[in-house]
Amino acid sequence: MTQVEAAPIAYRPTRPPGRSVRRSPSGFGLGVGFVTIYLSLIVLIPLGAVVARSNSQGLSGLWHQITQPDALSSLRLTVAVSALVSVVNAFMGTLIAWTLVRDRFPGQRVIDALIDLPFALPTIVAGLVLLALYGPTSAIHLRLAYTRPAVVIALLFVTLPFVVRSVQPVLMELDQEMEEAAKSLGAGSFTTFRRVVLPNLIPAILAGTALSFARAISEFGSTVLISGNIPNKTEVAAVHIYSQIQSDNVSGAAALSTLLLLIALVVLAAFTFIQRWAIRRG
Repeated sequence: MTQVEAAPIAYRPTRPPGRSVRRSPSGFGLGVGFVTIYLSLIVLIPLGAVVARSNSQGLSGLWHQITQPDALSSLRLTVAVSALVSVVNAFMGTLIAWTLVRDRFPGQRVIDALIDLPFALPTIVAGLVLLALYGPTSAIHLRLAYTRPAVVIALLFVTLPFVVRSVQPVLMELDQEMEEAAKSLGAGSFTTFRRVVLPNLIPAILAGTALSFARAISEFGSTVLISGNIPNKTEVAAVHIYSQIQSDNVSGAAALSTLLLLIALVVLAAFTFIQRWAIRRG
C-alpha cells in the first residue's frame, strides 16, 4: 500500500464575516500632515489674518465699514454683474463645449487652445486689450469703456474657461448610444438633449458656474482700467478694496474682503449641495 503524503496547508488568518481589513498606505499620516501644513500656510492662515484684521474694531466697526455708501455700491454692482456673468457663462460655456466636442470645423484646435487664454494672460493685460478695443479710441467705434457693460465684458473674458472646461470632458465621456436610442424611439433633437444629455451635464454646469461667480466677484486686473473706477457707478468691490488700502484704511479693506470671502463660500457651498442633489437624483 502506498502512502500519500499530505501537502502542508498554509495558515491563513481569519476575520469576522462582513468586516474588511483596511490598510493605510505607507506614509499616509506624513502626507496628511504635509498637506495640512501647506494649506495652512498658503490658504488658512492668510484668510484668518484678513478676518482677524476686519474684526479689529469689533463687529460694530466691521458693520460700519461695509455699510459705507461707496462700499455698498461697489458690492451691489459686483454681485449683480457676477450673477449675470455666471448665467451667461452657464449657457454660452455649454454651447461652446458642445460645439468643440460634437462638431468638426477648420481651426477647431486653435479655438480650443484660445479658451485657456484667460488663464494664461495676466488680467491687467486683458484690461489693457479691452480698453484699446472699447475705449475712447476704439478701432471698431464701440466706446464702452468706463461703463457697466464694460465691466460685464471684462468679467466675461476672464471667466470664459470655467464652464467650458467643466462641461467638455463630461461630453467627451458621455455615451452617445443613449441619444441614438432616444432618437430611434421618436424623440427630436431638442427633446433628446433636454431629457438625456442635459441631466448628465447639470453637475458640471453648476460646478463651472460656481467657479465663474467666485472668480468674478474677486476680479481686479481686467476691471481696474476699463471700468474707470467711478464711485457709485462703475467701481467694483476689488477696486474699492484697493482704493481703501491706498487711503490707509486697511480695516475697511479687510472688512469688505471678509464679506466677499463669505459670499464666495456660501455660493460655492450652495452650488455643491445642488450639484450633489442633481447627481443623486440622476
